[in-house]
Amino acid sequence: MEYGFTTAAYVVAAVLFILSLGGLSGQESAKRAVWYGISGMALAVAATIYGPGAGNWFVSLVMIAIGGAIGWVVAQRVQMTEMPQLVAAMHSLVGLAAVFIGFNAHIEAVDVAALDEAARSTLTGFAAILAHKTPVELTILRVEVFLGVFIGAITFTGSVIAFGKLAGRVDGKAKKLPGGHLLNAGAALASLILLYLYVGGAGAWTLVLMTLLAFFIGYHLIMGIGGADMPVVVSMLNSYSGWAAAAIGFSLSNDLLIVVGALVGSSGAILSYIMCKAMNRSFVSVILGGFGGTTGPQMEVTGEQIAIDGEGVANALNDADSVIIIPGYGMAVAQAQQSVSELTRKLRAAGKTVRFAIHPVAGRLPGHMNVLLAEAKVPYDIVLEMDEINEDFPETDVAIVIGSNDIVNPAAQEDPNSPIAGMPVLEVWKAKQVFVSKRGQGTGYSGIENPLFYKENTRMFYGDAKKSIDSILPLIK
Repeated sequence: MEYGFTTAAYVVAAVLFILSLGGLSGQESAKRAVWYGISGMALAVAATIYGPGAGNWFVSLVMIAIGGAIGWVVAQRVQMTEMPQLVAAMHSLVGLAAVFIGFNAHIEAVDVAALDEAARSTLTGFAAILAHKTPVELTILRVEVFLGVFIGAITFTGSVIAFGKLAGRVDGKAKKLPGGHLLNAGAALASLILLYLYVGGAGAWTLVLMTLLAFFIGYHLIMGIGGADMPVVVSMLNSYSGWAAAAIGFSLSNDLLIVVGALVGSSGAILSYIMCKAMNRSFVSVILGGFGGTTGPQMEVTGEQIAIDGEGVANALNDADSVIIIPGYGMAVAQAQQSVSELTRKLRAAGKTVRFAIHPVAGRLPGHMNVLLAEAKVPYDIVLEMDEINEDFPETDVAIVIGSNDIVNPAAQEDPNSPIAGMPVLEVWKAKQVFVSKRGQGTGYSGIENPLFYKENTRMFYGDAKKSIDSILPLIK
């Protein structure tokens, strides 16, 4: 009966996870999708604890309570601007869990192999599964354990470095040790040799050495990627954590872990592909480089950045019939989404057409801007993706850029030597007037100069984004 209950619960949980992923594709269904995921995870944990071979219920419940409490406290303290680094931190924990579970599976396999036939007959849970495996199945198990630990170790250190870059604790510029990616390739080749030795019956030293090499690969791989590529890196690490979980699921003969890992791994890989396509770059080019490197002499930017005050911006908005707002990470840092939402409400109440243009890689996390706007209760139907709105800029009276740089940079189209050459961007410069809300003069997070700031129809609205938007709210008629 326990097997039947566990299997049925796993099937229901898997369906809930699939519904959760499907619902996350739309803003209106996202809240419901989150509850599907929560329900599926609660059911999966309960079924695993109650399932056959489970023991130490008290310890399990205590650990779940401690972990849940820590998660609750962290979630309460983390601001929306810190969500990207929180996601990276969660990925690191998944990777580390895969490493620990892999080593535990190895230790249990060694212990079971040392028992006589009578002792094996008394085993339960995972140990009982190990006791009945054939030599071929044990060889496959070793491969699964090795791959799970390898992917998990890369995910752990890679996610830690990603967290550091997103949080500003690690330099966002791409940095590599002498030898560059040849070091990564050498470590991967050495790990392949260790896999051969491990499958052949070598001791735990091969697993330990491979783990150290994988830790290095994860560290060096992400250190070599520029900060502007962090949205792709986050989704890539999400995929890695899923495949690590799937590999461990095979090791533990846990069908739900395999399904969930495959769902996370494949969805993360698809998202990484979509993000790379949005930047007109291949996944390999992101991994091997990152924004910030030049391919030749870049186009010289001429002119000057002309500033404007809040009254000037408000007058232009009062005279405009159509407005497009382009949010970026600067809006998140300034916590300006509520002010932007209020500005939107006042403009729409005045009979003006207001819409938002969202670039696929805006912010530091896939969907980051959508989440912020939803939090501020901006209507879903006026939040449009780049492909839906880009052709409308020539007929737009005012475009307001709030804390964005690369995604509105005309150099992507005008300068073949620019690091972002060929990247699809929001063509805000085609609007009749463009206002850029920015803290001050500078190149932004990626370090790439933006000719938009120097165009004749552009005015720079300097200052903290929230304070800047708040200053014009009373002036909107």
